[in-house]
Amino acid sequence: MGAVAFHSGLDDPEAWGRALAAALPGVDFRVSPNLGDPAEIEAALVWRPPAGFFAPMRNLKLVVNLGAGVDSLVGRDDLPPVPIARLNDPGMVQLMTSYVVFAVTRYARDIHLFERAQRRGEWQYIHPRALGGISVGVLGLGELGGPAAAALAGMGYRVTGWSRSPKEIPGVRWEASLDAVLAGSEILVVLVPLTPGTRGLIGARELALLPPGAKLVNACRGAVVPEGPLLAALQQGQVGEATLDVFDTEPLPPGHPFWAMPNVLITPHLASITVPEAAAMDVAESIRRVGRGEPPLHQVNPARGY
Repeated sequence: MGAVAFHSGLDDPEAWGRALAAALPGVDFRVSPNLGDPAEIEAALVWRPPAGFFAPMRNLKLVVNLGAGVDSLVGRDDLPPVPIARLNDPGMVQLMTSYVVFAVTRYARDIHLFERAQRRGEWQYIHPRALGGISVGVLGLGELGGPAAAALAGMGYRVTGWSRSPKEIPGVRWEASLDAVLAGSEILVVLVPLTPGTRGLIGARELALLPPGAKLVNACRGAVVPEGPLLAALQQGQVGEATLDVFDTEPLPPGHPFWAMPNVLITPHLASITVPEAAAMDVAESIRRVGRGEPPLHQVNPARGY
């Protein structure tokens, strides 16, 4: 295999270089924009590469996405029909599960209300509810959503999941009707991949189906829950609280209404990130496989978008 190109505005290229060199000794690892002769590049590790990034790489044989969502790699005019692989990193799963458990439990245990009481200097007692009486809907039961739903169920929450195809997860009831999941979710967790079919999935009509005052957690993509309808639902109280890790524009611009809303918790798109040391072995194996003419690990179906 020839050179490996790296491009990411978030990931540490030095950490990835060390991890990949340990898993694939002798690798020619090149960090954008210093890629040398693009004709020598046969594999690319990327997160949201700019338009035209792949165009000069005429010998490209593999693209590995440095994250869970591959929406930025689907439908591009500069990317030839080469295999696209996603990462299957246990660290990503653990981080997403911890984020979802935190966000759901913060609402279930009324921590958001205690935070406000502390700022007012008030001792406010709210009697805890049994977790088994709190209904949580999880949209998306894939590589990240499935383990998160299972963890919530293991804690005792009443969990219902929705996905395009049936899933069997201990303690999680799968429901084919998105509307039914929405109507029954006191807390809604959105973890679907961004595809043409999920863009705008949770709009004004869907938000209106939630129980009044429901809590929403979005840790997938901002475009799945359009900001306009969500902002209106938060202002009107139809959505009582939201924990948002993803947005239409990132970083979230100064002056955006979300910043000043006391019922919105903002985190900077870090619910689940890649840990190079854990993921490099799979990346190295995918590079070796493609070099032998075999498909890579964890290959993405571009038609589905995941």
